[in-house]
Amino acid sequence: MGQSAYIKLVPDSTAEQLTLDEVEKQLEQYRQQTALTGKQLGWSYSEAAFPYEVKSSGDERWFYLQGINSHYRHIIIGLGESARVAGDIVPCIQIVLPDGATHGDKAKGNELSKYLAKSWKAELTMFNGRTVYYYPRK
Repeated sequence: MGQSAYIKLVPDSTAEQLTLDEVEKQLEQYRQQTALTGKQLGWSYSEAAFPYEVKSSGDERWFYLQGINSHYRHIIIGLGESARVAGDIVPCIQIVLPDGATHGDKAKGNELSKYLAKSWKAELTMFNGRTVYYYPRK
């Protein structure tokens, strides 16, 4: 059985609803930022920071990241809805580590989920069940 992390778009998030294209654009921005970091450091950091190729699933609800070397296999990213404690249903992004995922996939999944949640000021429930709040709490 795989593990899942959830990015919940709460009312204080910068986005109310997301599409897969917007998630892919945010991942591309992450890739570009790491490439610039590598350029400043003088080595190809982008390949180490994002060792995946984005692959379409043919479904409008999810896509997956295919690893480009043996340390990374795959991560699935999909859209859904999650019930909050108050009973409201909020949109969420689910990041799944399927069976056969490596420790490298889990580390990159944590890193990517933190980046995405911070970008949208969302609530993140990590693979280990802990919750991180990236939005201003009142």
